Amino acid sequence: MTPPIKIEDPMSACSATNAANIPVLDHGFVELIGSLGNDLTVVNSARVSFGKRKTELSDGDIKLIKYLAEHKHWSPFRHVQLQFHCKVPEFVARQWYKHVVGIAYTEAASVDHAWNEVSLRYVDASEFDFYVPDGFRAQSTDNKQASLDACVDDPKNELQKAYIQQCEGALKLYQEMIAAGVAREQARGLLPLSIYTEFYWTASLQALVNFIHLRKHPGAQYEIRLYADALEQLTQQVVPYSYQYLLSPQ
Repeated sequence: MTPPIKIEDPMSACSATNAANIPVLDHGFVELIGSLGNDLTVVNSARVSFGKRKTELSDGDIKLIKYLAEHKHWSPFRHVQLQFHCKVPEFVARQWYKHVVGIAYTEAASVDHAWNEVSLRYVDASEFDFYVPDGFRAQSTDNKQASLDACVDDPKNELQKAYIQQCEGALKLYQEMIAAGVAREQARGLLPLSIYTEFYWTASLQALVNFIHLRKHPGAQYEIRLYADALEQLTQQVVPYSYQYLLSPQ
């Protein structure tokens, strides 16, 4: 039998967490800013129907979490919210944002997200980083949107050098336009999709696990899979049992 775990119920306020930052790619990261709730929150949200409230997580509560996940009782999991600060290449951010505007479980068509991103209408991007991959993956021959694990032949790094030169050239022209007084909202049109952006993302546990499930899939783009891995590590620190059973309820 699993020994009782003493966990304070954080239902009335956002619980403080020890910020954890995981580097991703060459300049990116995922940082857990804070969380509302934990495994006990899921249990108490489910048991309130019977007028019950627990202060310790028991073996029976863990079985309840498993039952809720197996039978797709999603609402108790939505009471847990996690907030992240993320720095990602622009093309990754655009894939990520699809989850905010439309991707959720088919059985529960709700979007449990909040998203606020740095705006290049306000911010000068002259000192922003851009993503440089270690190598360039080959295009899949049977999947129009996918790449292969194997990289194209670039023995002298000529492609990578040209890639960097192109990005640096775009940033240089951007800086010249800004110095000439061009509006940031127009000058930003020069910036490559490799430019890094930053955002705060808050999501319910259900929405978060859905994102990780989809973006850790082998068919997802390599770069966003790395971010999903980081999110998984941080989420498991907050709700180890709920995460386990939501991702693999059987």
